Amino acid sequence: SNPFEVKVNRQKFDILGRKTKNDVGLPGVSRSKAIKKRNQTLLKEYKEREKTNVFKDKRFGEYNAKITPEEKMIRRFALERQQSYGKKNIYNLNEDEELTHYGQSLAEIEKLNDIVDSDSDTEERGTLSAELTAAHFGGGGGLLRKKVSSEQQDEEEEKPKSRKELIEEMIAKSKQEKQERQTRRESALELTEKLDKDWKEIQTLIARKTPKSERKDKEVEKPKPDEYDMIVRELGFEMKAKPSERLKTEEELAKEEQARLQKLEADRLRRMRGIDEEANKKRPSHMSADDLADGFILDKDDRRLLSYKDGKINIENEEEEGEEEKEEEEEGEEEDNENEEESQEESASEDEEGDAADSHSDLESDLESEEEAAGNKEEKEHKADENESQNVEKLDPEREAAKSELPYTFTVPESYEAFKSLLVGRTIEQQLIILERIQKCNHPSLAVGNKAKLEKLFGFLLEYIGELATLDLPELRTIDRLVLPLYNLCQMFPEAASDSIKFILRDAAHDLEGVIEVKGRATFPDLDTLIYLKIVSLLFPTCDFWHPVVTPAFMYMSQLLTKCRITTLQDVIKGLFICCLFLEYVSLSRRFVPELINFLLGVLHISLPKNQAQGYTVVHPFTPVGKNLELLLVCDKEDLKSWEKQNVPLSIVTRLKETSRTEINHTRLSCLALCLDLIKKCAVLYESLPSFHEIMHPVRILLTQHVPVNDYPEKMQEWYHSALKELENKVKHYTPLICEKKKPVPLKQYTPKIVKVLEFGRKQAGSKKEQERKQLIQRHKRELKGAIREIRKDNQYLARMQLSEIMERDSARKRKVKELLGSLATQEGEWKAMKRKKWKN
Repeated sequence: SNPFEVKVNRQKFDILGRKTKNDVGLPGVSRSKAIKKRNQTLLKEYKEREKTNVFKDKRFGEYNAKITPEEKMIRRFALERQQSYGKKNIYNLNEDEELTHYGQSLAEIEKLNDIVDSDSDTEERGTLSAELTAAHFGGGGGLLRKKVSSEQQDEEEEKPKSRKELIEEMIAKSKQEKQERQTRRESALELTEKLDKDWKEIQTLIARKTPKSERKDKEVEKPKPDEYDMIVRELGFEMKAKPSERLKTEEELAKEEQARLQKLEADRLRRMRGIDEEANKKRPSHMSADDLADGFILDKDDRRLLSYKDGKINIENEEEEGEEEKEEEEEGEEEDNENEEESQEESASEDEEGDAADSHSDLESDLESEEEAAGNKEEKEHKADENESQNVEKLDPEREAAKSELPYTFTVPESYEAFKSLLVGRTIEQQLIILERIQKCNHPSLAVGNKAKLEKLFGFLLEYIGELATLDLPELRTIDRLVLPLYNLCQMFPEAASDSIKFILRDAAHDLEGVIEVKGRATFPDLDTLIYLKIVSLLFPTCDFWHPVVTPAFMYMSQLLTKCRITTLQDVIKGLFICCLFLEYVSLSRRFVPELINFLLGVLHISLPKNQAQGYTVVHPFTPVGKNLELLLVCDKEDLKSWEKQNVPLSIVTRLKETSRTEINHTRLSCLALCLDLIKKCAVLYESLPSFHEIMHPVRILLTQHVPVNDYPEKMQEWYHSALKELENKVKHYTPLICEKKKPVPLKQYTPKIVKVLEFGRKQAGSKKEQERKQLIQRHKRELKGAIREIRKDNQYLARMQLSEIMERDSARKRKVKELLGSLATQEGEWKAMKRKKWKN
């Protein structure tokens, strides 16, 4: 190392007991050590994060020294039997256990079945004599020494044999043993063949067949099948489930429906024009009795060749061929008709000749024959005219029925006038059929511009519904039935539907604000706007926190209940209708609507006499004093007695002026009953609010202290008591919110505040436990900082590794893309060169 690069941390003073770190060292050595350590630990863990290549010894009791080997074997055998019983042998019933010894079945070992090889070599496999091994693998020295020693003991005078002689003796001995074994095997085979022959001869004498009569007696009756066996057989013969047909897509269904309607329309037009279907059928040509029908010749080859034009199938040729075929068919029909007429004339002439021959009139003059022929022609023409007149009479009612039928195919009208002309004068069922057929014939999947056309149709239908609502006698039943096709169009095109209804609501709100700015007060809108608000709740979800259509409608209705003055009974009915819509809007979301509670309180207020004392406040648009207070007050006792509970129809708004006084009083009482019913529903809806009692307190006071219950009919009293019961029986679920009590601020005093000042840098002395506790806290902080620092460095290291992997993958991908592009370029060049060569050739 370079001594000039060594870094030395010098201290001014040496202090006893203070440990110094990194007094002398090279710069960057600690950092390189940390990186090296992370490469060995953290990088290795990161690379092996998804690998499981660690071998774990899970043998029972392998590392438990307290268990003896016998206990280990017993426990292992029990666990093995338990595992096999739970998985493989769960369905093996009444079977004995198979005992093994060193992996071999004891049952097979006890059978002692030695496998005899059928090879010609009869030497015992796997056994080598000691002499052979000593001769071949021991070099013969041992055998030689053994032989020499034995011979020395017996005959010391004889010389020892050489190695060659010993090997020759051993070979001769092995050949002799082999020949002996072969002879024994051949003799055994001969004996077995002889025994087989003898047995076959004896078997014919021993074997005896029993007669059929004895067999039947000996036969044991077969047991009848059990119920379980019968059920199993029935299950075996049951039909297997067959795959169902593929469900058709929306486009396929639309095409099929369009084809069906087009076919029906073509049939209707044919019936309306009086074209008989049977007359258009091709009549068979005239055939003589001697024709054997053996002159069948193909006029032309009807097969079409597949052709392409600009990469597409050439359909024009097919259409031209189809037109040519139609023309040929028409020409053939004309020729057939001519041939039929000729054949009829020939048959007529043959009949005449036959009659003449029978009557022996061959000598008559030619004039008489011509007159007879002319008479026959006139008779035929007369008969033909009669047949035609009968066909016309039959087709006339069919024509009228076809003309009275609705067309099966419609195009989407381009303007509202055209749309209105399709529906005006039709029954509601016919109008629904027309709208359904317009949607089916112009489905968006059938053509490109159908979507825009059907979006216009939604606007036309909305305008038509508004026009029906503004009539002198509004057709509410028709409007109710037309909501279904409106809903279907809204489901197909939700964006266009929301834009159309937002446009209507925006215009209505703008008109309301303009009237308020000019006059300072406004009136309730017409019936068409109220019906649009009802349609909004049917087409769009009302439980969303915010919706592009429902939220503006919600705001518009709240403005109507707060800014429109109540001057007539029609205004009360419209306001109650908006209250019903509010409850329908918030039935799922349970959103609190203060305008609703205020309007119901005002409706109860205008049903009371003027001079009655008040213990409640009335908010705009209702006033505590004025000329429009007693709108729902009924003083006539006869009308009170004759009143019966009935729903308030919305169409009564237009014909209220033409009704009698009794009917008006009955309508007032019905409005009051509806108000009590709405109060009951509000109590059920808002019972879980924390401030329920405070919200409904004015309504409760008005019902209990001011409403003259005894003057109303019995049915009204029942409605009153049920509403009051819902208001009074609600338990407080929440305690009202109360501000937290704060301690009173003390007065300022002038006594000095003494603060203990310590010397800077000195630790305050204390007990031994306090000092140890402070040391532990300081050490914990130091360790925590070091751990956080190491974790941060580890995260940075891992981020660098991941970035390097990503860069390597990107570079490899770029390299492969370049290679692919280069290969494609070369292929393109070769292809172009080959093409040029072809053009030159």
